[in-house]
Amino acid sequence: MINMGSITDVSGVRVGHASDFEAITGCTVILFDKEATGAIDLRGGGTSTRQIDGLLPYHSYGRIHGILLTGGSAYGLDAAAGVMKYLEEQGIGLDVGYGEIVPSVPTAVVFDLGIGNGKVRPDAEMGYRACLAATSLPVQEGSIGVGTGATIGKIFGVQTATKGGVGAASYSLENGTVIGVIVVVNAFGDVVDPQSGEIIAGVRNSHDAMEFIGSVDLFKRGFTRRFEPFENTTLAVIATNAKFSKLELMRIARIGQTGITRVIAPSHTISDGDLVFAVSCGNHEGDANAVGIIAAELISESIVRAVKAARSLGGIPSWSDIRE
Repeated sequence: MINMGSITDVSGVRVGHASDFEAITGCTVILFDKEATGAIDLRGGGTSTRQIDGLLPYHSYGRIHGILLTGGSAYGLDAAAGVMKYLEEQGIGLDVGYGEIVPSVPTAVVFDLGIGNGKVRPDAEMGYRACLAATSLPVQEGSIGVGTGATIGKIFGVQTATKGGVGAASYSLENGTVIGVIVVVNAFGDVVDPQSGEIIAGVRNSHDAMEFIGSVDLFKRGFTRRFEPFENTTLAVIATNAKFSKLELMRIARIGQTGITRVIAPSHTISDGDLVFAVSCGNHEGDANAVGIIAAELISESIVRAVKAARSLGGIPSWSDIRE
């Protein structure tokens, strides 16, 4: 891939982070200047979400005004109230009559309660602050926003994991179609560099170790563990300036999931909450197949970027610590 950029290269998309580096948690909001059409593809066995109904195929309303990705597990869903407050103040939302509007803010969470102070979680105030910070500048990557408490490789629990985070990328076609993605990687499995095939983030053989032992290899050797189907998640948002129906966006999100499987091993396990949003933000004519294929590549690249931009927090080393 070339033409690396950020999801904010898609016209009308703004991204804002809010972080608590003491509690090691945070949230990230993706705002759309104009009402957008969205869809979703769920693959993990442990998702936690809010207001995604409108993105499902049978729902009659598929328009959205923002997406919130947040830490704090299910507690972090409270942060969506702050995003809704901000959008309501801006006069953005579905006109439901009676002089009222209701913003549509699909929300998904990652589990980060085990790394910092699990009693402090993203709330409405933090969600509001993320909106105030939203900008069309390139997205800050690494251990920030929803990626503040993200970790990777948790077959033995968080203490032998590697730091995860947020990554973003974009691609522009010659015909004017722009595709952008943002990802937070908080995976059960390991992240593998697609070029070298080497693990760059994942489970280590002890709290102090700086070597990866490979989650897939552990399973092959017969290792078993009592799985907690809520501790791990990779979330991605695909945005494009091309106009697509909800059904087409569902296909794009589904293709986009392959970007997770290329670089996270294992992925889509019963312990993961893997989820991909796909959003149409404009009226440009585009090809859904091409957008999905490119988005999958961007998701893979964004996961690798998230790992390489992450920094150590809560005693969990990052890729940069381990490679030294």
